[in-house]
Amino acid sequence: MSPETLLDEVRFDADGLVPAITQQHDSGEILMLAWMNREALAETLATGRVCYWSRSRRALWRKGDTSGQVQRLVELRLDCDGDAVLVRVDQTGVACHTGRRSCFFRVARDGAWHTDLPVLQDPKALYRHGHE
Repeated sequence: MSPETLLDEVRFDADGLVPAITQQHDSGEILMLAWMNREALAETLATGRVCYWSRSRRALWRKGDTSGQVQRLVELRLDCDGDAVLVRVDQTGVACHTGRRSCFFRVARDGAWHTDLPVLQDPKALYRHGHE
């Protein structure tokens, strides 16, 4: 199957985006949720380095360009409806702009949000030019 045929099976939303759930391939840890457009998905498949679409900057966002925390594609999965992708990666360092391994570091417990993951890297050192 050609890359274009693969992309044709993805159901992008009205804004041309698809949610991308990112998971560490060997541990199963959910790292983050981001968005991809057709170009980001095509680049990810072609290069093996994960690329997203930044909704705030309205531009491609190559994970690790400013932080060095690169995601190498291991496997890409499409859900049953074709409207979400699971990006299985080998994550270098932290995935979250807060300096934590995962963006999902807050847990609901006793009626409040509690942080359960430590900051592993100072965000100011990671993102000298603004967070990814």
